[in-house]
Amino acid sequence: MIRSGLVLRLAAQNPHLYERDCEKVVSAILDRISDALAAGDRVEIRGFGSFTVKEQRARQGRNPRNGVPVAVPAKTTLAFKAGKEMRGRVNPKARATTP
Repeated sequence: MIRSGLVLRLAAQNPHLYERDCEKVVSAILDRISDALAAGDRVEIRGFGSFTVKEQRARQGRNPRNGVPVAVPAKTTLAFKAGKEMRGRVNPKARATTP
């Protein structure tokens, strides 16, 4: 699902709201999540999952074409860990076999 699909689905489920209002709500939520991650904070949405910012240290890699060593600089990456409820919804068979 893409952002516009999310807005359309939200508007369909809430006929008392205009589509432009749903777009503002979705934008506000996603902007706040983005701002928090940019500040280095952890974002947790219960039942869905958590987003964290991780630092990857600089390392020595290699060019796969010719094998020449290449310096890979340190960088910041985004990590997502699905919540328990989301894992159960995505993989229902594993949830049924787990005690």
